[in-house]
Amino acid sequence: MSKSYLDVALERRDAVKAEMDAVLEAVAAESRTDLTAEETEKVDALVEEARALDAKIEKFTTQAAADAKVAEMRSSVAAVITPKVGGAVVTREARTYHPEAGVSFVKDVFNAQVRGDYNAQERLARHTKEESIERRDVDTSNFAGLVVPQYLVDLAAPFARAGRPTADFATAKHTLPAAGMSLEISRMTTGTSTAVQETQNTAVSETDADDTLLSVPVRTIAGQQDLSRQAIERGTGIDTFVVADLIRSWHTTVDAQVLNGTGSNGQFKGIANSGGNAITFSATTPTVALLYPKLADAIQQIQSNVFETPTHWIMHPRRLAFLLAATDTTGRPLVVPTANGPMNAAGVGVGAAGYGNSGYQMLGLPIIADANVATNIGAATNQDQIFCVAAPEMHLWEQPGSPFALSFDATGASSLTIKSVVYGFGAFTAERYPKAASIINGVGLVAPTF
Repeated sequence: MSKSYLDVALERRDAVKAEMDAVLEAVAAESRTDLTAEETEKVDALVEEARALDAKIEKFTTQAAADAKVAEMRSSVAAVITPKVGGAVVTREARTYHPEAGVSFVKDVFNAQVRGDYNAQERLARHTKEESIERRDVDTSNFAGLVVPQYLVDLAAPFARAGRPTADFATAKHTLPAAGMSLEISRMTTGTSTAVQETQNTAVSETDADDTLLSVPVRTIAGQQDLSRQAIERGTGIDTFVVADLIRSWHTTVDAQVLNGTGSNGQFKGIANSGGNAITFSATTPTVALLYPKLADAIQQIQSNVFETPTHWIMHPRRLAFLLAATDTTGRPLVVPTANGPMNAAGVGVGAAGYGNSGYQMLGLPIIADANVATNIGAATNQDQIFCVAAPEMHLWEQPGSPFALSFDATGASSLTIKSVVYGFGAFTAERYPKAASIINGVGLVAPTF
């Protein structure tokens, strides 16, 4: 049987560890405390390769787990909808709503609610049952609305919108509780203490622990669109087109809130406003060489203040382009497209670019290129920001299946107007450990020229 890519990566990771161990054991055997230049170069190269392999292994392990879960769910669905009649066996049945179904989910909702259409009601009921089987961890009967078909949700991929790369890749994701408009988290602000006991029978160190309550509000994100009755009843694909765009907009808004929300006026309190480590890049003639120490400072401040290792850079695509366009005095690029080869590179490529993944890393951390990063920062409203974050401390809660609900009301009966609404609930905090994020600001991050 041929090996999977994950198997090959795991084997290579073991081999890299063995090589590093061999070098260090040789140094120990000679009772040396320092490595030779050749040994240092070899260990550094192995460390870089190990980091790259670890990132790939984590990615493919996560994907394998997701594939296994989907396979399990499909198996459960097949067991429910596979009746036996005579000698025939139905091994797969298409879902009620799919791109080639010939029926419109949006139109059925309208016909069921406004016209009382029995066939539309029956299809919606069958769709709800399919969702309750497919999404076993979510009881759709708990929700007042209707769950949007998955093929419509899939259309939320970021085509003309920025999508939600930060929300998907640089946050710890949680399921929003079924009830309540706030989440309460106890956060210890004064810790206990230990110290050396000076002599026997003397008092040992004692400090009373104290905590404060972190309240994370649940926010509502929603959008609406008025449609003519003619568009719904006589149009072809118009309803689906409008709802799909509302869904794309919803996801993009969630991502922008995670990054930039102010915490007031119904907004999330985003990373930029949560009290992270503030780093100023004030160069009037910005270069990658001048920015590079600020990037190192962003990492060390997280490690020094909360003793965690950051996991991602988040920056606007124009800032990534600024890095990619930089060259040294001989015209050679400072950020190059392949790892384990360049000398003195500020950043390197680590694989093919994809949704949320720029394909590059700096200082060992992958770069997320997110167009939702604000570009109107500063007195002249022309600066962007660079975020360095420890993803496990960026907490995002979403309502299962959001945005899963649609409702239609005859808001303009006299003009044959129908209102389409998409909504969902969510909550975000980076304040459990605010210093688990570093935010680089300053005039050095004005819009770059190329």
